[in-house]
Amino acid sequence: MVVLLDTNIIIDHLVSRQPFSDNSNKILTLCFHQKCEGYVAAHTIPNIFYIIRKQFSENERKKMLIELCEFIEVAGIHKNQILNALTNEDFKDFEDCLQVECAKLVHADYIVTRNIDDFLNSSIPAILPEKFLQMI
Repeated sequence: MVVLLDTNIIIDHLVSRQPFSDNSNKILTLCFHQKCEGYVAAHTIPNIFYIIRKQFSENERKKMLIELCEFIEVAGIHKNQILNALTNEDFKDFEDCLQVECAKLVHADYIVTRNIDDFLNSSIPAILPEKFLQMI
């Protein structure tokens, strides 16, 4: 099974955000042990680097993201994905639309996110972490 992990799933894990980090930790463990193929969108990495800047030093953030990239694949963003996202009228949020474009690029079965309402118009089904864990 191929999944694209939304930014909130990775942040939950990295900052141990309760009560969400337990599910995020389990999902990342499944990816680490190759029980599923996990991806993050390329723009997720710099977004996370910026978002967690108050909790961790630059070196700590770099180390965390390098470790993440050792077992999670990164779905690239190309001009076509950007143009598709910019012209997609079905999404209010450009960043969420980019997540969908990256999920399509890697032929993801699901987008794992805590914000499934943001993906109601997605061609790739969005699924809550707990639902994903029940399925796998």
